[in-house]
Amino acid sequence: MKHLVIIGNGIAGVTLARHVRKMSDRKITIVSSETEFFFSRTALMYVYMGHMKFEHTQPYENWFWAKNKIELVQDYVHTVLPEENKIQLSSGREIRYDDLVLATGSVPNKFGWKGQDLEGVQGLVSKQDLEQLEITAPNNKVCKRAVIIGGGLIGVELAEMLHSRHIPVTFLVREKGFWSGVLPQQDAQMISNHIIEHGIDLKHEEELDEIIDDGYGKVKGIKTKKGEVIECDMVGLCAGVRPRIEFLQNSGINLNRGILVDRHLKTNFKNVYAIGDCAEQLEPVGERKATEAVWYTGRMMGETLAQTLCGKPTKWNPGHWFNSAKFMDIEYQTYGWVWNKPKEDHAHYHWQDVDQKCGITVEYRISDREFIGINAFGIRMQHEVFNQWLDENKTVDHVIEHLNKACFNPEFYKRPFQEIKNDFKKNQKSLSI
Repeated sequence: MKHLVIIGNGIAGVTLARHVRKMSDRKITIVSSETEFFFSRTALMYVYMGHMKFEHTQPYENWFWAKNKIELVQDYVHTVLPEENKIQLSSGREIRYDDLVLATGSVPNKFGWKGQDLEGVQGLVSKQDLEQLEITAPNNKVCKRAVIIGGGLIGVELAEMLHSRHIPVTFLVREKGFWSGVLPQQDAQMISNHIIEHGIDLKHEEELDEIIDDGYGKVKGIKTKKGEVIECDMVGLCAGVRPRIEFLQNSGINLNRGILVDRHLKTNFKNVYAIGDCAEQLEPVGERKATEAVWYTGRMMGETLAQTLCGKPTKWNPGHWFNSAKFMDIEYQTYGWVWNKPKEDHAHYHWQDVDQKCGITVEYRISDREFIGINAFGIRMQHEVFNQWLDENKTVDHVIEHLNKACFNPEFYKRPFQEIKNDFKKNQKSLSI
């Protein structure tokens, strides 16, 4: 019986294991040093905030794995030997495989800052990070102030978590608006204002210079590139993530920023694959980045590779870009492509209701008015509807006219679509003058 070994028990690796089991009876082993059982990484913040216990983040009962004949090994992979078809674990155990899948995820970026390895400096990616946060910042008596570096999705989650325990937070963002490297400035400014309204000390166009040692190996503050010194007991490194690939440096597997894979998610070894955050496409798909640290991407890669491993070779074809997140109380969804600045022959249409904390930004092509993508804030949209409109190359006029068909806000929630249509007509009229 062929043996499939998966390194990593995040959404990518576990989705792969589940789908392979549905289609085959081959032997499956998942190796992870993080936890014995799979958990929802996106729910870690709610454990810290007291909305749920850690066991509530586990979608499957502990008996699920044995019942489905998926062996779980909690250990760290020390060495991968692809020419010998085996891996070596820190415990000294060796596991041989017929197919190996690397689903090792990512770790917080570090950029060589002085003091970046001090006690009290951490990211928020793993269960161990959550456990460390409970030690470093259990309350506002132990942690009198925290500083968060980097204006991304993990950063705003960490800010909300700390704020829930009344810990003062200073947030350093190098852009003019929150996440404005991704969001158009009007969207970024709305999110910035919302974060500030929650009492977060958000500093725009500011960067970390160094983390200050208290003389005993613990953080006591930071210095910004503008020279400001901010005293703190905890520093959150949230300036993006990078693939977890250090243990593969001498494996012979081709690496760049991540693990290089072809369209079948295969490495330079015929029986070694990579999926999820750690995988890097040799040729990016369309406008997508070569590496994508996105939950949806990991899940879809697991589903795709399962087909190949079960005798149905399937290329990675993720379809239209989509993602979702939450900025404090504002839910965010994006479908298709909306760049922070419109591409050539493209334009943006913006609408915002500042009081309701909701809005949209639509990107479209000027020459033929084709709809390119949408950002939605505070308005829940249906993925299937936008997928269809993008497949059918609908115009921006069609999308705005029928936007209510894509909404699934609750019945008594304000639906601003007539207001959007009226504003859009005024906007287009002014552009034509």
